[in-house]
Amino acid sequence: MMMTMAEVITTEAWNVTGAPHVHRRSLTHMTFYWGHKAEVLFRCWPGSSPAMYALAIMFVFVLAVVVEWLSHFDVVKPGAISVAAGFFKTAVHAVRYGMSYMVMLAVMSFNGGIFLAAVFGHAFGYLLFGSRVFKKTGGSDIDSGRNTAKC
Repeated sequence: MMMTMAEVITTEAWNVTGAPHVHRRSLTHMTFYWGHKAEVLFRCWPGSSPAMYALAIMFVFVLAVVVEWLSHFDVVKPGAISVAAGFFKTAVHAVRYGMSYMVMLAVMSFNGGIFLAAVFGHAFGYLLFGSRVFKKTGGSDIDSGRNTAKC
């Protein structure tokens, strides 16, 4: 007997009201698994389509990169003191944490591909925005490795 994803199973059990318990079977996993049949963030998404699973992996990867970009996003000049600057930084902070929680919830699908997409997305985002690999140096003596200070 093949069961659908959300088939209702009624069991007779004693409870206070005397009504039967209703249980639903779902694709919820409590251990990591590999495969394209997953539920990520929303019910029935991406479903069982390999193309939608690939889209879900790309979505989580890009979401993690954007979280890293927002972590290193400095549009407000240091020393700028204004209420508008404070509200803007607070809004960016709220959006960053909201997106971070979305990445966390996607990882909680326990799908190995989604987990790797989140890890590699954070790593790639940090490489682009957090590390100094792609930053232009100002050409100072300290940045170029030459210390010209006299002792």
